[in-house]
Amino acid sequence: MLRSMYSGIGGMKNFQTKLDVIGNNIANVNTYGFKKGRVVFQDLYSQSISGASAPGGTKGGTNPRQVGLGSQLATIDTIQNGGSLQTTGRTLDLAISGDGFFQVAQSDASHASFNNTAYTRAGNFYMDKDGYLVNSEGLYLVGYANPTGSTTPLTYTHTGGNLSGVSGSTKSPIKIPTDAKSMSIGQDGSVSYVDNTGTLKYAGVIELAKFPNAGGLEKAGANLFKDTSNSGTPILDVAGLSGNGSIQSGSLEMSNVDLSEEFTEMIVAQRGFQANTKIITTSDEILQELVNLKR
Repeated sequence: MLRSMYSGIGGMKNFQTKLDVIGNNIANVNTYGFKKGRVVFQDLYSQSISGASAPGGTKGGTNPRQVGLGSQLATIDTIQNGGSLQTTGRTLDLAISGDGFFQVAQSDASHASFNNTAYTRAGNFYMDKDGYLVNSEGLYLVGYANPTGSTTPLTYTHTGGNLSGVSGSTKSPIKIPTDAKSMSIGQDGSVSYVDNTGTLKYAGVIELAKFPNAGGLEKAGANLFKDTSNSGTPILDVAGLSGNGSIQSGSLEMSNVDLSEEFTEMIVAQRGFQANTKIITTSDEILQELVNLKR
């Protein structure tokens, strides 16, 4: 069979994958904190007909002769560029201006520790009936919580470049009393509220995570990422320190999908798919001519 036919089949499969990624990007154009994907191709391998030769006494050198055998997927990248910020005016809508991820996790029954931590740029958080800060899936926002009723301003301690403590707080879900008059979240992630007596109190601080290779994170659905062996160990700190961006309360980060770019890539993928189908039909016509030689 002709090698070009198999090259065309490989190209069709690759462009179909590219269309799948583009379709997912467009479907999530309005998803908070979504990071678009990008498909990169590379050549498969080449069959050598003859090798290169060095110049001789009477002749110059010759180049190798090779026939390529198609293309394959190199990577499907997650582009971690920040999306635009949309102002909502809602205190618990949080956006990170710069690098870093919010951490969300499950907690034990006593709310003394976290487990199954995931990472997200979608900052639409809520209060449950007990006053704990959670995301839309009910996972707790990771941070350091002050004892209820604390009026002590927050101070941070670091060990080995990571946040290791916050003024006597414990690493546990942050809770706002349900009878609080108001609450606010600072650019460093500090959470404060005014209680029913009009006293300013500090509920805790949000802890962010920054990865050496954010592109190595794995999408886990529900706007969440999971760390992998290639994402590196996260650097944990408050907003504004250790390379983390600042937290903007009352805003949400939109998807970083650019519709004009995606539509252009869709046209390129469609034409690439059509061109590869043409390779197959042309190869089929040549094979038909070979079969007809017997007549």
